[in-house]
Amino acid sequence: MKWLAMDTSTSVLAVAVTDEETVLGDTVLHLKRHHAERLLPTIDRMLSDTNVSLRDIGGIAVTRGPGSYTGVRIGVTTAKMLAWSLKLPLVGISSLAALAVNGRRFSGSLIPMWDARRERVYTGHYRFDKNENITAVHQDRVVPVKDWVKRLTETEGPFLFLGDGAVQYRDIIVNVLKERAFFATLEENVVRPSSVGRLAMEQWSRGGSDDVARFVPEYLQVTEAEAKWEIQK
Repeated sequence: MKWLAMDTSTSVLAVAVTDEETVLGDTVLHLKRHHAERLLPTIDRMLSDTNVSLRDIGGIAVTRGPGSYTGVRIGVTTAKMLAWSLKLPLVGISSLAALAVNGRRFSGSLIPMWDARRERVYTGHYRFDKNENITAVHQDRVVPVKDWVKRLTETEGPFLFLGDGAVQYRDIIVNVLKERAFFATLEENVVRPSSVGRLAMEQWSRGGSDDVARFVPEYLQVTEAEAKWEIQK
Protein backbone atom coordinates (compact mmCIF):
# COMPACT_ATOMS: atom_id res chain seq x y z
CA MET A 1 0.00 0.00 0.00
CA LYS A 2 1.53 3.28 -1.12
CA TRP A 3 1.32 6.42 0.99
CA LEU A 4 1.62 10.05 -0.05
CA ALA A 5 3.25 11.96 2.81
CA MET A 6 3.77 15.69 3.21
CA ASP A 7 5.17 18.20 5.68
CA THR A 8 4.75 21.98 5.53
CA SER A 9 5.01 22.71 9.25
CA THR A 10 8.17 24.84 8.95
CA SER A 11 10.01 26.77 6.25
CA VAL A 12 10.67 23.41 4.58
CA LEU A 13 8.21 21.88 2.11
CA ALA A 14 8.60 18.11 1.90
CA VAL A 15 6.79 15.38 -0.04
CA ALA A 16 7.36 11.62 -0.24
CA VAL A 17 5.82 8.51 -1.72
CA THR A 18 6.54 5.35 0.23
CA ASP A 19 5.25 1.87 0.90
CA GLU A 20 6.01 -0.87 3.42
CA GLU A 21 9.28 -1.80 1.75
CA THR A 22 10.60 1.17 -0.21
CA VAL A 23 10.89 4.94 -0.18
CA LEU A 24 9.92 5.57 -3.79
CA GLY A 25 10.61 9.29 -3.61
CA ASP A 26 11.53 11.84 -0.96
CA THR A 27 12.06 15.53 -1.66
CA VAL A 28 12.78 18.45 0.67
CA LEU A 29 12.66 22.06 -0.49
CA HIS A 30 13.82 24.98 1.65
CA LEU A 31 11.30 27.55 0.42
CA LYS A 32 10.61 29.59 3.59
CA ARG A 33 7.30 30.67 2.03
CA HIS A 34 4.98 30.07 -0.93
CA HIS A 35 3.96 26.64 0.38
CA ALA A 36 0.41 27.22 -0.85
CA GLU A 37 1.60 27.75 -4.42
CA ARG A 38 4.22 25.01 -4.43
CA LEU A 39 2.72 22.07 -2.55
CA LEU A 40 0.39 20.66 -5.21
CA PRO A 41 2.93 21.11 -8.06
CA THR A 42 5.53 19.36 -5.89
CA ILE A 43 3.12 16.48 -5.30
CA ASP A 44 2.42 16.26 -9.04
CA ARG A 45 6.14 16.21 -9.79
CA MET A 46 6.78 13.54 -7.15
CA LEU A 47 4.04 11.29 -8.54
CA SER A 48 5.35 11.77 -12.07
CA ASP A 49 8.97 11.08 -11.11
CA THR A 50 8.04 7.91 -9.22
CA ASN A 51 5.64 6.75 -11.95
CA VAL A 52 2.81 6.62 -9.42
CA SER A 53 -0.70 7.92 -10.05
CA LEU A 54 -3.18 9.13 -7.46
CA ARG A 55 -5.13 5.91 -8.15
CA ASP A 56 -2.13 3.98 -6.81
CA ILE A 57 -2.11 5.86 -3.50
CA GLY A 58 -3.71 4.03 -0.58
CA GLY A 59 -3.31 6.60 2.19
CA ILE A 60 -2.45 10.22 2.96
CA ALA A 61 -0.03 11.21 5.72
CA VAL A 62 0.59 14.76 6.93
CA THR A 63 2.23 16.55 9.82
CA ARG A 64 -0.57 18.07 11.90
CA GLY A 65 1.74 20.50 13.74
CA PRO A 66 3.08 22.14 15.71
CA GLY A 67 4.98 24.69 13.67
CA SER A 68 4.19 27.62 11.41
CA TYR A 69 0.48 28.41 11.60
CA THR A 70 0.21 29.09 7.89
CA GLY A 71 2.40 26.16 6.91
CA VAL A 72 0.57 23.64 9.09
CA ARG A 73 -2.81 24.86 7.82
CA ILE A 74 -1.72 24.51 4.18
CA GLY A 75 -0.53 20.94 4.67
CA VAL A 76 -3.58 19.85 6.65
CA THR A 77 -6.01 21.45 4.20
CA THR A 78 -4.32 19.83 1.21
CA ALA A 79 -4.17 16.42 2.89
CA LYS A 80 -7.85 16.60 3.86
CA MET A 81 -8.83 17.62 0.33
CA LEU A 82 -6.97 14.68 -1.18
CA ALA A 83 -8.20 12.16 1.39
CA TRP A 84 -11.80 13.35 1.03
CA SER A 85 -11.88 13.46 -2.77
CA LEU A 86 -10.06 10.14 -3.20
CA LYS A 87 -11.83 8.46 -0.25
CA LEU A 88 -8.51 7.50 1.35
CA PRO A 89 -7.49 7.09 4.99
CA LEU A 90 -5.80 10.11 6.55
CA VAL A 91 -3.21 9.89 9.31
CA GLY A 92 -1.86 12.98 11.07
CA ILE A 93 1.60 12.83 12.62
CA SER A 94 3.28 15.17 15.09
CA SER A 95 5.95 17.19 13.30
CA LEU A 96 8.08 16.82 16.44
CA ALA A 97 7.76 13.04 16.45
CA ALA A 98 8.73 12.97 12.77
CA LEU A 99 11.75 15.15 13.54
CA ALA A 100 12.76 12.94 16.47
CA VAL A 101 12.95 9.94 14.12
CA ASN A 102 16.16 11.47 12.74
CA GLY A 103 17.82 10.55 16.03
CA ARG A 104 17.25 6.83 15.56
CA ARG A 105 20.93 5.99 16.10
CA PHE A 106 21.18 8.01 19.33
CA SER A 107 20.89 5.94 22.50
CA GLY A 108 19.56 8.65 24.82
CA SER A 109 16.62 11.04 24.90
CA LEU A 110 15.49 12.87 21.77
CA ILE A 111 14.43 16.49 22.17
CA PRO A 112 12.99 17.97 18.96
CA MET A 113 12.54 21.75 18.97
CA TRP A 114 10.92 24.26 16.67
CA ASP A 115 11.52 27.93 17.42
CA ALA A 116 8.24 29.50 18.63
CA ARG A 117 9.85 32.97 19.01
CA ARG A 118 10.32 35.06 22.14
CA GLU A 119 12.64 32.39 23.58
CA ARG A 120 9.90 29.76 23.43
CA VAL A 121 9.95 26.43 21.64
CA TYR A 122 7.54 23.79 20.42
CA THR A 123 9.10 20.69 21.86
CA GLY A 124 8.64 17.19 23.19
CA HIS A 125 10.64 14.35 24.70
CA TYR A 126 10.96 11.09 22.77
CA ARG A 127 12.76 7.76 22.88
CA PHE A 128 12.84 4.63 20.78
CA ASP A 129 11.44 1.61 22.59
CA LYS A 130 12.83 -1.92 22.42
CA ASN A 131 10.84 -2.52 19.23
CA GLU A 132 12.38 0.59 17.66
CA ASN A 133 9.10 2.49 17.75
CA ILE A 134 9.27 6.19 18.57
CA THR A 135 7.44 6.90 21.84
CA ALA A 136 6.67 10.12 23.71
CA VAL A 137 8.13 10.46 27.21
CA HIS A 138 6.55 13.92 27.55
CA GLN A 139 3.81 15.18 25.26
CA ASP A 140 4.36 17.99 22.76
CA ARG A 141 4.10 21.47 24.21
CA VAL A 142 5.05 25.10 23.74
CA VAL A 143 7.21 26.36 26.60
CA PRO A 144 9.91 28.94 27.41
CA VAL A 145 13.17 27.31 26.42
CA LYS A 146 14.86 28.09 29.75
CA ASP A 147 12.03 26.42 31.69
CA TRP A 148 12.16 23.36 29.44
CA VAL A 149 15.91 22.90 29.70
CA LYS A 150 15.73 23.31 33.47
CA ARG A 151 13.09 20.58 33.62
CA LEU A 152 15.31 18.27 31.59
CA THR A 153 17.98 18.47 34.31
CA GLU A 154 15.64 16.27 36.36
CA THR A 155 15.88 13.55 33.70
CA GLU A 156 18.83 11.29 33.08
CA GLY A 157 20.60 12.13 29.82
CA PRO A 158 22.23 12.27 27.41
CA PHE A 159 19.99 14.38 25.18
CA LEU A 160 20.04 14.88 21.43
CA PHE A 161 18.53 18.22 20.42
CA LEU A 162 17.11 18.54 16.91
CA GLY A 163 15.47 21.29 14.86
CA ASP A 164 15.80 25.01 14.33
CA GLY A 165 14.97 25.67 17.98
CA ALA A 166 18.02 23.65 19.01
CA VAL A 167 20.15 25.74 16.67
CA GLN A 168 18.62 29.03 17.84
CA TYR A 169 18.97 28.32 21.56
CA ARG A 170 22.09 26.17 21.62
CA ASP A 171 23.94 28.45 24.04
CA ILE A 172 21.10 28.31 26.58
CA ILE A 173 20.95 24.52 26.33
CA VAL A 174 24.70 24.01 26.70
CA ASN A 175 24.90 26.46 29.60
CA VAL A 176 22.49 24.30 31.62
CA LEU A 177 23.04 20.72 30.44
CA LYS A 178 26.71 21.03 29.50
CA GLU A 179 28.23 17.70 28.41
CA ARG A 180 24.85 15.94 28.52
CA ALA A 181 23.68 17.96 25.51
CA PHE A 182 24.33 16.73 21.97
CA PHE A 183 23.13 18.34 18.76
CA ALA A 184 21.86 16.98 15.47
CA THR A 185 23.69 17.49 12.21
CA LEU A 186 22.42 19.99 9.66
CA GLU A 187 20.52 17.39 7.65
CA GLU A 188 18.96 15.92 10.80
CA ASN A 189 17.34 19.25 11.69
CA VAL A 190 14.57 18.92 9.10
CA VAL A 191 11.70 16.46 8.85
CA ARG A 192 12.03 13.78 6.19
CA PRO A 193 8.61 13.23 4.60
CA SER A 194 9.40 9.53 4.27
CA SER A 195 9.52 9.44 8.09
CA VAL A 196 6.03 10.98 8.16
CA GLY A 197 4.88 8.22 5.83
CA ARG A 198 6.58 5.53 7.89
CA LEU A 199 5.00 6.73 11.14
CA ALA A 200 1.61 6.91 9.42
CA MET A 201 1.93 3.34 8.16
CA GLU A 202 2.82 2.14 11.65
CA GLN A 203 -0.17 3.97 13.13
CA TRP A 204 -2.44 2.65 10.39
CA SER A 205 -1.28 -0.92 11.01
CA ARG A 206 -2.39 -0.53 14.63
CA GLY A 207 -5.83 0.55 13.49
CA GLY A 208 -5.26 4.26 13.88
CA SER A 209 -6.48 6.88 11.41
CA ASP A 210 -8.11 10.29 11.61
CA ASP A 211 -11.65 11.36 10.79
CA VAL A 212 -11.15 13.47 7.68
CA ALA A 213 -14.04 15.82 8.43
CA ARG A 214 -12.93 16.48 12.02
CA PHE A 215 -9.17 16.51 11.49
CA VAL A 216 -7.67 19.88 12.45
CA PRO A 217 -4.16 21.29 12.88
CA GLU A 218 -2.46 21.02 16.26
CA TYR A 219 -1.05 24.48 16.85
CA LEU A 220 -0.49 24.15 20.63
CA GLN A 221 -1.12 27.89 21.02
CA VAL A 222 -3.35 30.55 19.53
CA THR A 223 -2.06 33.02 16.98
CA GLU A 224 -1.37 36.61 18.04
CA ALA A 225 -4.37 37.73 15.98
CA GLU A 226 -6.62 35.23 17.77
CA ALA A 227 -5.28 36.32 21.16
CA LYS A 228 -6.00 39.99 20.40
CA TRP A 229 -9.50 39.09 19.21
CA GLU A 230 -10.24 37.25 22.46
CA ILE A 231 -9.08 40.28 24.47
CA GLN A 232 -11.34 42.59 22.47
CA LYS A 233 -14.44 40.38 22.82
